[in-house]
Amino acid sequence: MPTVSMTVNGRPATGEVEGRTLLVEFLRENLGLTGTHVGCDTSQCGACVIHLDGKSVKSCTLLAMQADGAEVTTIEGLASNGTLHPVQAAFKEHHGLQCGFCTPGMVMSAVDLLSRNANPSEPEIREWLEGNICRCTGYHNIVKAIGAAAQATKG
Repeated sequence: MPTVSMTVNGRPATGEVEGRTLLVEFLRENLGLTGTHVGCDTSQCGACVIHLDGKSVKSCTLLAMQADGAEVTTIEGLASNGTLHPVQAAFKEHHGLQCGFCTPGMVMSAVDLLSRNANPSEPEIREWLEGNICRCTGYHNIVKAIGAAAQATKG
């Protein structure tokens, strides 16, 4: 079996994988990082969003071998020394979650958005989240949380 090596949440990670192993499967099953969810098996829900070399991607659309040598960040890698990332804190404070299943993907997508656009408008936030599905909240509080995180991270 081929071996894949990458940096995950700042730490080296190596494992043997079948050629058809998806990145989301490698993260969950080989590394035990279960915060990255599998929701739809068709790459439409966004529950599996992670950062690959600093950009948000759906980890169910990539083979683990495609991430060989890459820098991967999962939801588990956002908090630092027990302190939530500002987007995580905003989701908590502004009730940007309900059942929580979509939350890791929403947070990871939001972090990427704010790295590209520090002050997005509500329509820009909603457009950015088009690839993430929430069945519980109606998105209002998710959008509100992302807007609050943008304000909190300003100078």
